[in-house]
Amino acid sequence: MLEQIGQFLTVVADFLCGYPLFTLLIGGGIFLFIASGAVSLRRLPAAIAELRRKHSGGDGQISSIQALASVVAATVGLGNIAGVAIALVMGGPGAIFWMWVSAMVGMATKYHEGALAIMYKGRDNLGRPQGGVMHIITQGLGQKWLPLARFFAVAGILGTLCIMNANQLAEATMAVFVPQDIVAHGWLASAGAVIGMSGAAFGRFLLGLAMAAVVAVVILGGISRIARVASILVPFMVGLYFIMVLYIICTHVGQVPQVFASIFREAFNLQAGFGALAGIAIIGARRAALVNDAGIGTASIMHGASRNNEPVREGLIAMLGPAIDSGLVCTLTATAILLCVPEISAIEGLKGLEVAMTAFGRGIPYGQYLLMFVVVCFALSSMFSYSFYGSTCASYLFGSQVVKWHRYFFIASLVLFAVVPLSAAVSLCDLFYALMAFPTMFAVLRLSGCVRQATRAYFAKSKTK
Repeated sequence: MLEQIGQFLTVVADFLCGYPLFTLLIGGGIFLFIASGAVSLRRLPAAIAELRRKHSGGDGQISSIQALASVVAATVGLGNIAGVAIALVMGGPGAIFWMWVSAMVGMATKYHEGALAIMYKGRDNLGRPQGGVMHIITQGLGQKWLPLARFFAVAGILGTLCIMNANQLAEATMAVFVPQDIVAHGWLASAGAVIGMSGAAFGRFLLGLAMAAVVAVVILGGISRIARVASILVPFMVGLYFIMVLYIICTHVGQVPQVFASIFREAFNLQAGFGALAGIAIIGARRAALVNDAGIGTASIMHGASRNNEPVREGLIAMLGPAIDSGLVCTLTATAILLCVPEISAIEGLKGLEVAMTAFGRGIPYGQYLLMFVVVCFALSSMFSYSFYGSTCASYLFGSQVVKWHRYFFIASLVLFAVVPLSAAVSLCDLFYALMAFPTMFAVLRLSGCVRQATRAYFAKSKTK
């Protein structure tokens, strides 16, 4: 019976996370991009200028910059490395162009999420300011939509558990840093046998405990500590990653023009037919949509905690998120892989992190270890922010008194997810993650007119100053 339930969940999750989710996020994002007057292009200079502005006067726990850093900390993860490699293996260099297009569309969606998070900011049962799709729905659409708001919160609690990050980080760390003879016949195998576990499972268990300890130190300090750590960690890890790729570019400078030429050439390659072109576009756009979380609703939770009281300003800052993760970081990954793994089109099977490790190992001395360090930073930073997303949803449903218990549950789940096989557990998490997108996009699309009015009023007032 349980096996049948697991198979059913897998089928449903695979269906919803496929073309329905892709159509909703990309199709809805294109509508928002057009309806907003190409806000992600026209207002990009204004968004960058907002980074230098101090935002105050509103209720909140963190600054707008800290909110952006925390959102980027959540979205810049394994998907920016393994996901880009998968897109290249499946769709070739042309998929990267469509990732850029998807990032531009995602910026328009994030703009609306950030603006609505301030426009319809809510409060918890203790009267403290709180953001999120659940408040956008009840305040923007009315109390008759309360069941939909609760639906989002339930999906948010389960959808923000870091099953994939914990599992894949443990697996990658074991593969890179732990010799196989220790796993099979060494102390890990001996210690694991005492408690009935294999050496590999026991090693993953120890790594899970280490992950849980690091995450606990950060998230038990609440949103303020999460934001402070993210505001330091995000610039550091993105900067280090940029330096690594810059080294690869400098040592392969003669091949750089060919790499970018192949991206544009294969993005519109009609020799293989329109079907192949559409397939490449879908692969690239889907990967970017799943990387930047635009339309999922998580960004509104973090930006709703900002002290900014101007919706348009918060929206401008929020839309920089996809530009950083799906734009900058994914481009860095793609450049390094295409320069160092020219045989990418000949690789068979669905491979992600392995391809990226090969590229950085070829391009930089001990590059695979440097990349693994970056991967650890990316994965941990995601866990910090996702814990806050889940605890906010739990607080909305059951009151702020459950927040500490959710944090303990989240910490314990990291140990469990580091050890267990993915199977139906990941399908269940993916299912709820997808279900977060449907109420989010419904609310954002329904309220997009309010954002357009606020945008016109804000920039009209700016011109008169």
